[in-house]
Amino acid sequence: PIPRTLAITAFGEMDVSIIDQMPAGRKPIITRWVKHEQLDTVLAWIKGELEKDAQVYFISPLIEESEALDLKNAVALHQELTDFFGDSVTVALMHGRMKNDEKDQIMQDFKERKSQILVSTTVIEVGVNVPNATVMVIMDADRFGLSQLHQLRGRVGRGDKQSYCVLVANPKNDTGKKRMQAMCETTDGFVLAEEDLKMRGSGEIFGTRQSGIPEFQVADIVEDYNILEEARRVASQIVSDSNWREDPDWQVLEAHLRSRSEFD
Repeated sequence: PIPRTLAITAFGEMDVSIIDQMPAGRKPIITRWVKHEQLDTVLAWIKGELEKDAQVYFISPLIEESEALDLKNAVALHQELTDFFGDSVTVALMHGRMKNDEKDQIMQDFKERKSQILVSTTVIEVGVNVPNATVMVIMDADRFGLSQLHQLRGRVGRGDKQSYCVLVANPKNDTGKKRMQAMCETTDGFVLAEEDLKMRGSGEIFGTRQSGIPEFQVADIVEDYNILEEARRVASQIVSDSNWREDPDWQVLEAHLRSRSEFD
């Protein structure tokens, strides 16, 4: 679930089906937030996990070095990890500039355990299933939205082994800190979507703006979400009767709608 979808739900355009149980045998993913200066400790721990036959994802927000952004890029990270782990560990690199056949082969090699670490950008956000991969490390995690972080975390924990997600970030503002804290506190996608909605807003329902809180005459999409859902339910119940406009119980409502509408 994403905030925009959550907002549209209140308008009756979509229904939400909630799956609140994990598949049999799976364990909740343990999520931890660390600072960049603690990365050496993380790498030492990962070395122990690799010795247990684990596989690891490292996610970077950039492919290559950028003069405008001081962020860890995938190419440099791949080289650093190769140097750190040496010949005993195969570190693969994948990003969006590669051809599809090349990406497919890299992913297949990872599934077949020909590589133990996969450094990637967000091209693995959805549709990747490697049950043996149990560690997800997201560099500069504060640069990602909550929904995207949740999607990336979902690439591990797909088997019966305990899985981990490590968020490496030094947030420069309170919003970044709140994102990290929310990720560590819950693995519930709907809870995270609501938190993301509070932080970013849903954007325009009929438009192109994808953040900010839309203005309503009566309700607030964040604070009044529950009563908006109840109003949607009641409205659906009323109009399920094609003759509701003639029903004496709804004459006041019908007159009010008619007075505010340009259409009959």
